[in-house]
Amino acid sequence: MSSLLLLDTKLLFFINQNLANPFFDIIMPFVTNLNNWRIPILLIWVLLMIKGGKKGRVVGILLILVLIASDQLSSALIKPLVGRYRPCHLYDNLRLLANCGGKYAFPSSHASNISAFAVLFSYFYRKWTAGFILVAIIVGFSRIYVGVHYPIDVLSGYIVGSCSAFLIIRLYFLGTRIYPAISYQEHNSPHGIGLP
Repeated sequence: MSSLLLLDTKLLFFINQNLANPFFDIIMPFVTNLNNWRIPILLIWVLLMIKGGKKGRVVGILLILVLIASDQLSSALIKPLVGRYRPCHLYDNLRLLANCGGKYAFPSSHASNISAFAVLFSYFYRKWTAGFILVAIIVGFSRIYVGVHYPIDVLSGYIVGSCSAFLIIRLYFLGTRIYPAISYQEHNSPHGIGLP
């Protein structure tokens, strides 16, 4: 475990310092700032609810549930249990390009929430999967680059968010068996989770 944590710290410093460049110094703090995502996500949600048809409304409701699940699981449950301090609280020689944030780092809530978003949307809008995954990767990378998370924090956030999304999706399709009216499809998939 100690060797894994050492490697994690070395990767943090490699990304934060060795990959430093003027372009990333502008882009990554912008990408990592949650305030810059609020309006786009709200607009996407409104478009889903108004213009997305029944499928869009289902995805819009599931998005709320998925983000609540991933955020609460990462922030309220796992972070206090693990108690791993953010690197920006421990190392003075980090290039800190964003607000350090709360005390605990593991897992990254940004990574958890964006991966939950990406998995949910990739499931229902599969032709855009590559774009959703790319956004999740960039957001996760930004958390390391600006000095507020270790790489393992981000990877664990991806796992938490993905599992949260898959759980909510699974529960939704189980719910359509009991209440067929909530299904956006004319006929439920015989596979039980909406797989073709």
